[in-house]
Amino acid sequence: MAEKKKSKTKKTVKSQARSLQRQLLVGLGGLCLIAAGVYLSFSGMLQPPETRLTEMKKIPSEVKRTIQYATPSATFRVPILMYHYVEIVQNKQDKIRVSLDTPPGVLASQIKTLQDGGYTFMTASQLADVLDGKAKLPEKPILLTFDDGHRDFYTDVLPILKQYHVKATNYVISGFLGGTDFMTAAQVKEVARSGLVEIGAHTVHHLALKGRFPQVLQYEVRDSKNTLERLIHQPVVSFAYPYGSFDLQAIQAVKDAGFRTAVSTIPGIEVNQQNRYFLYRIRPGYRTGQELLLFLQQTSYKAW
Repeated sequence: MAEKKKSKTKKTVKSQARSLQRQLLVGLGGLCLIAAGVYLSFSGMLQPPETRLTEMKKIPSEVKRTIQYATPSATFRVPILMYHYVEIVQNKQDKIRVSLDTPPGVLASQIKTLQDGGYTFMTASQLADVLDGKAKLPEKPILLTFDDGHRDFYTDVLPILKQYHVKATNYVISGFLGGTDFMTAAQVKEVARSGLVEIGAHTVHHLALKGRFPQVLQYEVRDSKNTLERLIHQPVVSFAYPYGSFDLQAIQAVKDAGFRTAVSTIPGIEVNQQNRYFLYRIRPGYRTGQELLLFLQQTSYKAW
């Protein structure tokens, strides 16, 4: 009888040990998931400046799967040109700045080329009106978009836009206002009052948005919009993904915040309902004159 009790006790102990082992494994798995989540949410803050040169060459697979079977709609060819710095770079050792720079003279020549070529300059909200069926698309539309809200937009770009009286969209990082190399709040207000520039949002801290916690996404997306709207007293309805980094959750956060369009860094020229929240853009580089016009005519989207 005592032996039976001993055997039963051993079985109970073994069973409890196995149960505890399973619980520990589950707990460790949970801790790994939490650690991975924390890494995804805060790794963007530690990204080196070189990540500015990293572009998404392909649409995220989960986004592609979602839109692959979406209802077809009209597709328009609308070149959206992407710029960052517009200045004469003094420090030639700053490779990133040099690679992302368009000298003011080149920008002026590009705008003149486009104007002489019969292009109509649009803003992001005007393109949204076309997608919503509220306006007709001009015969030769084009958008000029500038990322980050650098100070040279105020000092170098705005005078050129005024000279040729053309429109543009500037995506401002709300948390960087007044920082080194960025426009001040007063300058952004003056830019918005010019009647030529639409202010868009580019997050609060220029974080890559792919894989972020929902709370981080909501703050970076929604708060950037609210801050800029309070500043300029105008609707802010277009968004740009920092580093071109986004996924389905980021797209949903942009939609939920009330933005009407968003731009990516995916190279291409087609615009439709399926990609209105990751519009393709192209870099004109130093092309001017006939070279620029041919580049726009020949560009197509081939990443799929």
